[in-house]
Amino acid sequence: MTVPSSDADLITLEIIGLPLALHARAQEHGDELNREFRLMAEQLHDDPAGAHVPRRLIELTDSLTASYGGFTERQEDLLESAIRSGQDTIDLRYQLPRHVAAAATSLAAMLDEADEFCRAGQHLLTLATPADCVAYRRWFLEEFVRQAD
Repeated sequence: MTVPSSDADLITLEIIGLPLALHARAQEHGDELNREFRLMAEQLHDDPAGAHVPRRLIELTDSLTASYGGFTERQEDLLESAIRSGQDTIDLRYQLPRHVAAAATSLAAMLDEADEFCRAGQHLLTLATPADCVAYRRWFLEEFVRQAD
């Protein structure tokens, strides 16, 4: 993924009424999953099939962080501050490259696949994402797709 060369390549996306408690729970679950996937990928490096989903999720999240991290730092700081202050919701505005829609679609599909991997229960302690967090995740990522289109 490439980073745009000018502000002309950016679009404005707004997330209105983001539920902070649900966001915090979803983020915590995602962080746990990411830690476990990283450990699993390292432990199963000799078994390419055994760590296929974890490796792909790690590669995708690393790629997205490299491509979009600079565009979302301020929003991440606002989210953390709002959670610490006890707010219920927050409105966020992002300036992102239009191709964020494809990235959001890829991430949504990969996270759904990771949940299936968790449900299989072969290698993980982390459970599949709770239903309310899945609904939140889908809403959040679909907003990027919908607004970018």
